[in-house]
Amino acid sequence: MKMYLLSLAAGLLVGIVYSLLNVRSPAPPLVALVGLLGILVGEQIIPVGKQMIAGTAFAAAVDVSKCTSHIFGQLPGRHAKSVADAKTDPAEPPEAQS
Repeated sequence: MKMYLLSLAAGLLVGIVYSLLNVRSPAPPLVALVGLLGILVGEQIIPVGKQMIAGTAFAAAVDVSKCTSHIFGQLPGRHAKSVADAKTDPAEPPEAQS
């Protein structure tokens, strides 16, 4: 229940900001996409910040926090490779795989 209340509060806050910026909901596509990008990047600030406070360099903190895969999702080439890797079990001999 707490998650729903926090989600509602965040939505209210965004609605207030949209009203202050004179943007009507639903927002124009470009405004909405920029807002979604802000949400995705904003989600990564805390994990990367924690890594950097622990003494990790920025690039390594981004890598450890898996920011790129979170922001860009599963890219098509990577997905196809991971599906193919999942089908082949290195413990099984090639004859047993079919």
